[in-house]
Amino acid sequence: MQGRVCQLLLVNALTCGLEVCMAAGTFYIPPLLLQAGMEERYMTMVLGVGPVLGLIFVPMIGSYSDSWRGRFGRRRPFIWLLCVGVLLGLQVLPQASHLAALLYPQRPRWLEGILLVGAACLLEFSGQACFTPLEALISDQFPGEEESRRAFSVYSLMISLGGCLGYLLPALDWSHAPTAAYLGGQEAFIYALITLIFLTCLLSTVFISEDRWTGGEGTRKGVSVSSTLSPSHWRSRYCGHPLLSRTQCVQMAVGWCVSLCVSALPRVYGVCMSLPAVIRRLFVAELFSWMALMSFMLFYTDFMGVGLYRGVPNATPGTQERLRYDEGVRMASVGLFLQCLISVVCSILMERWMVLLGTRAVYVSSVILLALATAVMSFSKSVVMVTVMAAATGYTFCVLQVLPYTLLCLYHSDKRVFFSSSKCRPSHQGESDDHTNSKPLLTPDHGKTPLLTSASPHVSLPLEREGEAIPVPQRGMCLDMAILDSAYLLSQVLPALCLGSIVQQSHSVSAYMASACFLSLLSLLCSTGVVFTRSDLHKLTGSKGDTPTLRGQKD
Repeated sequence: MQGRVCQLLLVNALTCGLEVCMAAGTFYIPPLLLQAGMEERYMTMVLGVGPVLGLIFVPMIGSYSDSWRGRFGRRRPFIWLLCVGVLLGLQVLPQASHLAALLYPQRPRWLEGILLVGAACLLEFSGQACFTPLEALISDQFPGEEESRRAFSVYSLMISLGGCLGYLLPALDWSHAPTAAYLGGQEAFIYALITLIFLTCLLSTVFISEDRWTGGEGTRKGVSVSSTLSPSHWRSRYCGHPLLSRTQCVQMAVGWCVSLCVSALPRVYGVCMSLPAVIRRLFVAELFSWMALMSFMLFYTDFMGVGLYRGVPNATPGTQERLRYDEGVRMASVGLFLQCLISVVCSILMERWMVLLGTRAVYVSSVILLALATAVMSFSKSVVMVTVMAAATGYTFCVLQVLPYTLLCLYHSDKRVFFSSSKCRPSHQGESDDHTNSKPLLTPDHGKTPLLTSASPHVSLPLEREGEAIPVPQRGMCLDMAILDSAYLLSQVLPALCLGSIVQQSHSVSAYMASACFLSLLSLLCSTGVVFTRSDLHKLTGSKGDTPTLRGQKD
């Protein structure tokens, strides 16, 4: 038992460190872009580039992670690779102006903008994509319905703690500290501090006991583990020719990776298009919920600095307009810190709430609270009231971090019921529910039975209707996690593309909060179709006489 708790804490240590980077690191991205002279509408578009990259590559990462076989497990190689991108973005963002002056002294302002945009996109993409294999790793370690609910409650708790620390750091004035003055100011000091925190948390992944793919003791498909690291094995694996130089091997390996990514796109697209109805409904509801919350969170600093404090982000440093804007940014950091603090408390109580109230009541109440909070922020000019409403959204933030993944684990716990055709119905009370030992039929010569091939995302399971087999998707957990995470990524893209132009047309940053309120209402509407329990599957079934039954059941 102690070992299980230790593993859970080790996995979530990186979750906490990653959220510190995403909270504190991305907090300064809008001010840095605006201070570099970028217009509001272009700034919001830059915030959408990282999520767009995530939409393209996160499902591919999830698919490859599900099928990856290596001595470090299925998840950790992808986690480590994405963490490199996070670290690189953290180093470039605060030093963009110095790097631009060093590399291109003739036009440093132009190069500074490019470096800021590139570093911001890299940090957002790598950080957000890294959560997908982390979530899959938690699901691998704690697969049961009750286990996963408890594990993802801890996951939400660590994300909230990381957000608390990440938003607390910018709320404090570090500019007078000797170390901050040496490093180059407030932003540079904070980025150096969160880099140190992130590296410390990253070390915890070394001690995670993840299942390794072995073909015998100390072997991998008959090849010793040590021999897989030898140069000759590496050349024969990726180059196919033992006489090629190391440079040629690297070039061929890069080409192999690119071709692999391109060849994976049709497969990932096919799996995404064949989504089971339960995941599709959950995806739509989560998409609008995250869009509402991200419309508030992404632009809250600009809303406070410009809307409530009447500051000007690109004003000359030291002027009254710039000082008011900086004060508004710090106050926004306090609001987001309180949001994470509320989320910490809710994470501790979330498991009990879901047991007592049910997952549907918890989810719907969180969306209603978000709609109410953003409606108040749209009209209120009180800094205290707006800060209180920002803190209240911590409940919604906690629910969206826990409940979708808990539901996904529920769906995967009984794939025959949840992932069968939408015309299938679950077993009724009194009927046998023990189908976990049934094996899929993969015989190649059964006429109408679908075959499991690389081009087909379905396998035939023992579900019958008039002698015909009903196909059930053969799905990996990490890929479905990636699909749900795509809702989170897409929720940042659409507001980033649209809200900047809406604010410029309306001449009011209150449009951010009004849009969040409208999206909350849409989310509330979509939540009525989400399958929270097995009994909710009746919404997806047809008439009783036209539905198939599981083999061995009585109709």
